[in-house]
Amino acid sequence: MQRADSGFTIAIAMSTVILSDNFEVIIQAEIREALHLEAGETLRVSASNGHVELAPIRSIQSMRGFLRGMDADIERDKDRL
Repeated sequence: MQRADSGFTIAIAMSTVILSDNFEVIIQAEIREALHLEAGETLRVSASNGHVELAPIRSIQSMRGFLRGMDADIERDKDRL
């Protein structure tokens, strides 16, 4: 997985996993490290169109500053600040 200077992901590493007899999945170290996942962390699981997606549930406090460095220069309408 590669990251731009802003911290946003620009490429995603893909890997293959095997569903165990207990329906468990092991997330490879490269992906765990890139997403800063830790043992015992809660993940949201969703399914759509035959795909399964795992997304970490982050607290608002842990999200503070995650947009730091983002380019906020956008053209605004004249009646907006």
